Amino acid sequence: MENRNMSFWDWTSLILVVIGGLNWGLVGFFGFNLVSFIFGNMSLVSRIIYALIGLSAIYTAFMPMMSGEEHYTAARQS
Repeated sequence: MENRNMSFWDWTSLILVVIGGLNWGLVGFFGFNLVSFIFGNMSLVSRIIYALIGLSAIYTAFMPMMSGEEHYTAARQS
């Protein structure tokens, strides 16, 4: 079983996805959008942040396929 070290982009993507998830949790539980609160409702900066989080989610979804199939195949079988 091969262990893959996470790159700078892997970590950056993961952190952005967690931030996005926490923001959605705030929206869902409290109706409070932290990104809009800090940067303005659908301002250019807010839209860039949302776009980066969306791209990070896509990147993170494909991380298992990029890291080598045998690692994840072995994990699923055990």
